Amino acid sequence: MIEVRDLTKRFGDFTALDSASLTVPGGSVYGLVGPNGAGKSTLLRHLSGVYRQDAGTVRIGGEDVWENTALKARLGVVPDDWFYYPQASVHDMMLHYRSLYPAFNTERYEKLKEVFTIGEKQPVRRLSKGMQKQVAFWLTLSCMPEVLLLDEPVDGLDPVMRRQVWSLMLGDVEQRGMTVLVSSHNLRELEDVCDHVGILERGRVLLERSLAELQDNMVKLQVVFPDGADQLPPELPVLHASKLGRVHTLIMRMGADEAQRRLAEYQPLLCDALPLTLEEIFIYELEGEDYGVKNIVL
Repeated sequence: MIEVRDLTKRFGDFTALDSASLTVPGGSVYGLVGPNGAGKSTLLRHLSGVYRQDAGTVRIGGEDVWENTALKARLGVVPDDWFYYPQASVHDMMLHYRSLYPAFNTERYEKLKEVFTIGEKQPVRRLSKGMQKQVAFWLTLSCMPEVLLLDEPVDGLDPVMRRQVWSLMLGDVEQRGMTVLVSSHNLRELEDVCDHVGILERGRVLLERSLAELQDNMVKLQVVFPDGADQLPPELPVLHASKLGRVHTLIMRMGADEAQRRLAEYQPLLCDALPLTLEEIFIYELEGEDYGVKNIVL
């Protein structure tokens, strides 16, 4: 389990993380989402032991991360800017990883050659960004990590390789109980793989829930009122509203059954509940934080 409590990090006068707290259950895939500059990468660098917090606690499996070499040997990290030695080949980087990670599995490394068909003698610096990312996953998954931290993990990979990499990671979650924390802007992809989601904004965790709970607690409805009303009843707790013709589209923070029951009082001609995507939930949650799409008149 990953536990972050009241994590604060400042860089001069700038507060990157402001008493952020989150919990990642063991054996789960947790998606960390938020706008640019929200503090996602900073939080991941605390979890990987790169940064030391100014306040709060950062623990994995009940152990503090900072300067915990034994714990770090059980972590796998694939950052957006993966490190490699300038003159190193793929084989050289494999030897480097094998020297650092006691659980490195050479047999698995050899088997993964069938997936990552990249010559071991190739200098990493001469590979494309996507191929470098493949090498990062090849080596990291060979380390058999208990916890995997990912920052924009499949950026640069083609669609087939993206699916292949996710298949390998989810296989480790199912078979070995590996815990995955992934930060990404690809919300459509996270929706397919995550079972828990946290939304980070301005250094604070706005909410975290299982994906099922998140989708059950917000609903989109398409409604037509009998009098073709332009104005919504003011007592309705509407998070977002738009109108096209006579059809109102309403976003309400409640379950579909409760929302339809509330609207039934107004005897609508049409009241359909529609599922919300993770991307829509993200947008409407952040609208309350003044991060909505703005109309600019020129």
